[in-house]
Amino acid sequence: MSEPARAAPPRQQLEVRVGSATNALEPIPGASRSLAAGAAQWLALCVVALAAAAADQLTKYLVVGTLELGDSVPVIGPLSIHNVRNTGIAFGLFADSTGIVIVLTSIAIAALVVFFARSGRRHPLLPVAVGLVLGGSLSNLIDRLRLGHVTDFIDFDYWPAFNLADTFIVVGVGLLFLSFVAADRASAGVGRSPLSGL
Repeated sequence: MSEPARAAPPRQQLEVRVGSATNALEPIPGASRSLAAGAAQWLALCVVALAAAAADQLTKYLVVGTLELGDSVPVIGPLSIHNVRNTGIAFGLFADSTGIVIVLTSIAIAALVVFFARSGRRHPLLPVAVGLVLGGSLSNLIDRLRLGHVTDFIDFDYWPAFNLADTFIVVGVGLLFLSFVAADRASAGVGRSPLSGL
């Protein structure tokens, strides 16, 4: 009498995993590490961008409604509120080139949106950084399309006048750089062996 055939052990499904979970014990599937922006990232981006654009539009409205073109009110030290028109980009660059500025700004905005769609989860700071840049860029773009110029009003004696949108753009670019550096350092730390420091 022959022995009954032994049942083959169930085959385990092979799963390729990348990195590790936050508890450093359970690996995370590569599919769950997509860098594409999700609903939370898009929501944060929209909130920051809309707040930045609204703040910029409000301050321009107040300046234009309070001061005549060219008028200036001292605030403190070299800082003054000065109602001036700018047909260029931030800090007076590319003056009297509104058409070129509109095209360049539109291209930059589209590139930022594509970048964020693909990499919005790369670092938690990205929605804020990109939101500030987008909000400032969109606000100035709306003014150029509607008026042919933007209103600048933050004036230091030693620097060309600018507005809140310009400030948001500069701060946003700085935060973008910081988020890239932080994300690269985090990636390098994940890939390092625990024994590499021994």
